[in-house]
Amino acid sequence: MREKLIKKIASEVLGEEVASKIWGRVEIVGDIALIRKPPQIPSDMLKPLAEEIMRRLPYVKSVWASASPVSGTYRVRDYVHLAGECRTTTVYREHGCSFYVDIAKVYISPALNYEHLRIARDVREGEFIINMFAGVGLFSIIIAKYAKPSKVISIDINPYAYELMVRNVEVNKVGGIVEPVLGDAASVISNYTSTADRVLMPLPELAFDYFEHAVKSIKKSGIIHVYEFERGINKKSAVEGVINKYLRRCSELGVSSEVISSRVVRTVGPRKYQVVVDLKISK
Repeated sequence: MREKLIKKIASEVLGEEVASKIWGRVEIVGDIALIRKPPQIPSDMLKPLAEEIMRRLPYVKSVWASASPVSGTYRVRDYVHLAGECRTTTVYREHGCSFYVDIAKVYISPALNYEHLRIARDVREGEFIINMFAGVGLFSIIIAKYAKPSKVISIDINPYAYELMVRNVEVNKVGGIVEPVLGDAASVISNYTSTADRVLMPLPELAFDYFEHAVKSIKKSGIIHVYEFERGINKKSAVEGVINKYLRRCSELGVSSEVISSRVVRTVGPRKYQVVVDLKISK
């Protein structure tokens, strides 16, 4: 419903041609609207849209446009303020949980909303889980709220994300289950060899390079959730590309693997997709 309204607003303010390049790029995080600006569209052109979004969606208090793609170790964007309050902090709510975030310092996207709950519903009681790229803790905390894991080791290298994750763990009252850890996942996970029932790898840029570390942390058998970017002529070919890539890698590592499920999470560019593959690993 909200997506249709944003599309309508963009069409009215910018015209159909420009709006078609914009409306699917608007995300609402808490009370902040984020517009992932195409490179060819100047930020000033988006100010009337930002003002109209605030007028038609009164719960939006601030609007920003991205001035860069996601980049750097911490996977953040540069933003340009368009309208409303000039702040980058907000509280984002999802599946009954509240998360303090700072869009300028940490990566956050509502696009994984479905995945957060899907994984949580898949977790069995007593599982020991490692989240290698936890951010401010969305996967970890939602799992702790909706399932009964024994522990979720929640790792992130970004000190700002770690600080917010610690706060979010406290706010959502999952301190006995979710354990925030600051550090590089490849280094931290070496302390958990053959201990995990399930490993989450929700960082496409590093998933393949870090996959061996995830495999080493799995018990005799367990599940790894891999998120990857993949190009393909269509969604099916993109999913197949990721599956084949990781099945080959499992063979190289000398472990048995079985695809439990796979799907396209979202389209991220022309013939480019974010794909998730759930792999059962047996040593």
